[in-house]
Amino acid sequence: MSFLSSLIDITYKYRFMLLNGAKFTLIVSISTIMFGLIFGILMAMMKMSKIFILRAFANVYVEFLRGTPVLVQIFLVFYGLPIMGVDIPSIVIGGVDMSRLISGIVALTINTTAYVCEIVRSGIQSIDRGQTEGALALGMSPTRTMYCIVLPQAMKNIFPAMGNEFITIIKTSSQISVIGIAELMYVADTVRGISFKPMEPLIIVALIYFVITFTISLILKRIEKFMRRSNR
Repeated sequence: MSFLSSLIDITYKYRFMLLNGAKFTLIVSISTIMFGLIFGILMAMMKMSKIFILRAFANVYVEFLRGTPVLVQIFLVFYGLPIMGVDIPSIVIGGVDMSRLISGIVALTINTTAYVCEIVRSGIQSIDRGQTEGALALGMSPTRTMYCIVLPQAMKNIFPAMGNEFITIIKTSSQISVIGIAELMYVADTVRGISFKPMEPLIIVALIYFVITFTISLILKRIEKFMRRSNR
């Protein structure tokens, strides 16, 4: 059997496992970017706060998370939550242990928050100071000025960077396979063990990752183009 025939055969034979893995990869990635954006904005506010304790905590958080490997953070969350008394019920849904899935999402969210924080902070600081001063002069509170005037404009500026972060998360999600989450990389290792084919499953999964990231890149470029047109 030729290599191409072997690729097609494995793809067809294990198509449901591969599709299931792609599904969980997207679930983890979308959940991570949503929570990462929420906490990243809060962390950016803390980092720019005039309160020393909040600013110091945010600085330490960002530097520590950016300075340690994602894989270490995943293990710290997975083994650390039970030690701290946070017991997530091991409910199996769709063949996936929810305690492992939630641990993976939490670990990736913690990591992503540090990067989103810096992206949001740079976006906020890119907005002309005069707009803040003008809003305050009109009687708007600092909080309302931030969330009604500055942040909406900053989000437009950081959209390309956030798109790149989303694509990075999709690729980084492969690392949560180490705690037994049946995403694409975990499926690839499973298929390798079943089929005794070391290369074909990896190539198939690599192609699936490429299709996902390329499709999302096209969608993000369309949205970015629309936003530029609306600005004009």
